[in-house]
Amino acid sequence: MLPIKDLQELLLHAETPRLPATTAAGERIIVLRHYRFHKKLSIELYEAPLTKEGKLKNPLTPIDPLEAVLQATDPDELRFYAAVSRFQNNSTALAGPADLEALHVVWHNPLRWSFWWHDPEFSEKVVAGSLRPVSKGGVLHDLTLLVTKEEGFYDLRPSLEIGGVVTIMTSVDLQYQYFVRRGESWYLPANFHLLKAVRFFGQYPSGMRLRPADFEQFRRDLLVKLEERITVVYAFARTLAADDARDTGLYTVPERLIYLSALGPYVLITPVMKYGVTEVPVRSRRSVYAPDAKGGLLQLQRDSSAERDFTALLLRQHPHFVEQVDGDLPYFYLHRKRFLDEHWFLDAVAQWQAEGIAVLGFSELKGNKLNAARPQLSVQVRSGINWFNAIIGLRYGRQKAGLQALRRAVRNKERYVALGDGSLGVLPEEWIERFASWFGAAEATGEELRLPKTAFKTVRELFRDEELDEATRHEVSFFESTLLRSGAVPPTPVPAALHADLRHYQKEGFDWLAFLDNQNFGGCLADDMGLGKTVQAIALLLLQKELGRSGPSLVVMPTSLLFNWKEECARFAPGLQVVVLHGTGRAGVLRRLGDYDLVLTTYGTLLSDSQWLQQQEFNLLLLDEAQNIKNPSSLRYEMVSRIRARNRFTLTGTPFENRSLDLYAQLSIACPGLLGTPRAFRALFSIPIDQFKDSRRAADLQQRIAPFVLRRTKEQVAAELPERTEMVLHCPMGEAQRRQYDACAAEFKAWLEGMPSEELENHPMHVLRGLTKLRLICNSPLLSGDEDVEGDASSKIAQLLDHLENSAAGHKVLVFSQFVSMLALIRKEFDARGIGYSWLTGATRDREGAVRRFRGEPGVQVFLVSLKAGGTGLNLTEADYVYLVDPWWNPAVEQQAIDRAHRIGQTKKVVALRLICPDTIEEKMMKLQEEKRALGSQLVKSDSAFMPSFTREEWLRLLA
Repeated sequence: MLPIKDLQELLLHAETPRLPATTAAGERIIVLRHYRFHKKLSIELYEAPLTKEGKLKNPLTPIDPLEAVLQATDPDELRFYAAVSRFQNNSTALAGPADLEALHVVWHNPLRWSFWWHDPEFSEKVVAGSLRPVSKGGVLHDLTLLVTKEEGFYDLRPSLEIGGVVTIMTSVDLQYQYFVRRGESWYLPANFHLLKAVRFFGQYPSGMRLRPADFEQFRRDLLVKLEERITVVYAFARTLAADDARDTGLYTVPERLIYLSALGPYVLITPVMKYGVTEVPVRSRRSVYAPDAKGGLLQLQRDSSAERDFTALLLRQHPHFVEQVDGDLPYFYLHRKRFLDEHWFLDAVAQWQAEGIAVLGFSELKGNKLNAARPQLSVQVRSGINWFNAIIGLRYGRQKAGLQALRRAVRNKERYVALGDGSLGVLPEEWIERFASWFGAAEATGEELRLPKTAFKTVRELFRDEELDEATRHEVSFFESTLLRSGAVPPTPVPAALHADLRHYQKEGFDWLAFLDNQNFGGCLADDMGLGKTVQAIALLLLQKELGRSGPSLVVMPTSLLFNWKEECARFAPGLQVVVLHGTGRAGVLRRLGDYDLVLTTYGTLLSDSQWLQQQEFNLLLLDEAQNIKNPSSLRYEMVSRIRARNRFTLTGTPFENRSLDLYAQLSIACPGLLGTPRAFRALFSIPIDQFKDSRRAADLQQRIAPFVLRRTKEQVAAELPERTEMVLHCPMGEAQRRQYDACAAEFKAWLEGMPSEELENHPMHVLRGLTKLRLICNSPLLSGDEDVEGDASSKIAQLLDHLENSAAGHKVLVFSQFVSMLALIRKEFDARGIGYSWLTGATRDREGAVRRFRGEPGVQVFLVSLKAGGTGLNLTEADYVYLVDPWWNPAVEQQAIDRAHRIGQTKKVVALRLICPDTIEEKMMKLQEEKRALGSQLVKSDSAFMPSFTREEWLRLLA
């Protein structure tokens, strides 16, 4: 517990000492006087000694209020001294309301000092004998002007109510142009308007007499406005109660108005009651008059109850109004920013309008283009053929916000939408996020939003149930019950023309493809390598022929897969009319595409022949190894997207390689519109997932794509596959190879350390060259490109040769490398040792011959394959040993290579070995792979991924 002293400081209010009114030296006084040069009110503070009888005596010591301000800490005391300083040598002390407010602070007298006035007839100087006491009589609140009609003239007689007694102006004096003095008592007018009236009528203390013609103008130009500030009584007017006025036909139900106007940075809100044709500010004293049938004047009683309710309504709308209610102003006011705060003025205006209060002047506020109407939103989602169409209606009173204008406002992150009349409609903050999600997920066409039927889950998330029409609710429920529930996809009979027995999971995959196609939905078949994606796709293609669907289907693939597709079509679907669109002599095929059931082509050929292929209407478009279009800004992606097809599917064993945008590219082809616009996808998924590893966004994306991505792993569905063992084969460098590697690593590290982090991204090629050189040295010093190479020994080649002679002896072997130059060094050793091999790189023209040689010739033990040319599309189950000579950033690429042997049809245990030089960048690459695998599996279940987005610090860790 804190000490008592500390608790006292925390909990008890500290009393701030003030200068006492009476001290041992005398009394502190406030003196009112005329400044001797400009004759305006001057207020001075003195300390005066006292006689034994308690009277003031000389000398008087002046007190400087500005010095006193520096010493004061109490807020009231500070305001008092500041107010006094306003009346010291101030030639404009009668300028306006602020001076009167300051004088009220002094008159309130928080220090309880006595007031005195200076008598200059005794002495021009302020001395004790020149001071006369002031008796404070309080504050004056009203002036009454009595208007009578006598002898054909109008008489105006002013009077004041002082102390409950009506006092005519002849009985009072105006002191210092501020104070009303009656006898010895002094009174201060409550507000500046009253003070001006007192000053004016003080010039006519006995009143004024006006001729009728002059009176009418005087009343029209002055009295009508003055009635809002003081009490004007027309003695000759006959007062009518509401009931009497109703009988004479003069009474009408008062109408409530609110006038808005600007004063500097403030908006003035003036509540007005309209009685017939007469408008009366609620916060004024003005009476309501009307002429009678004989030309006389009738006074109608104001509806005080209705006016009180009107004022109470405003007081409930803003706390600042409560603070202003005791003032004399006929209006309330708010700073422009507070007034135009959408959370306030939209609610306030809507409440005024709901109460039947007319709001005037809003559009005339300077610089204001806002529409005062509260926005009304209507949404209806209807079902079309391939789309859900959302009709969006956003209205501001009579003005409608166009969908394109709304889209621009949301895209530019603006809080207002342009309306047809030039005004701006306020977009409620809670609506903007909803609008942004609509435009991110849907395509805006005219005044409608279109979402593909594949986005049924998005429709459920973005729109309320009551916003969906009956057909849309039925379809969304149907898709949810089939595509979101495991095992709910209805079976489809396998085409009789398929020459294959589908495994259970392949049949499920075919059912899934057939069901999606029947709904005109595309999808991505993303089974593991070796699980038979091709045969499932061929079954779907045969189904098209069986159903009699017109038009050829087009399958696009890497060049390395053409041979495999052609072979499997001939094997499983001999009834299909298949043509290969590749190589020379394609012109004749292009002219007769409609004669075939199936056209097989490559991504490269599609780019070359795109203008002809775009003219053909295809039934199905299938993209094999669809990761080849993973970049949505590439020319390949653009050309593929231009192909016209009734429906589209993608096939890939690695739907997610490096980044979530890979998924967007593939699914935007297979399921257009499912993931929204590229811009929206980047903001919602790509940046949070790829840059910030946001697992929640990754889960959201996985749920959205799950109905349209079918992914099965070997572990899940192919239990009959033999075991696969993956091992790391460490290859320690010799001394010469190590010296060369360390020197290169030190040079690269020094360059990285000297490069500012923000500049690193501007030098990607330098980073790539340094990294590649280190990896090449790990393979062999001869690959470094250096002129002076100390020795040519490669620990990896030595280990590989030892394994082939011992561990892998008698086995068929696949050897993969990123670098053709490394494969060439290995081939040189094989030639020297008489080891039989086959060879496949990107330069190999007879791919089929290379595959047949490895499969069929007993003396060919090894297949040397470049990872890029043979990592996909090959069925090499004859091999049961796989060597990966050099690691790669993306483990999925390595898995593809291993899956050339470990796939359906393999009967032997598969052993995969990665050749790694310890204490090098290769070992660090392996560790980083493990650190960054998890994210890909969150997006596409059972898949793996890697994001090569390194900072300078991560690169340096690789070299540490």
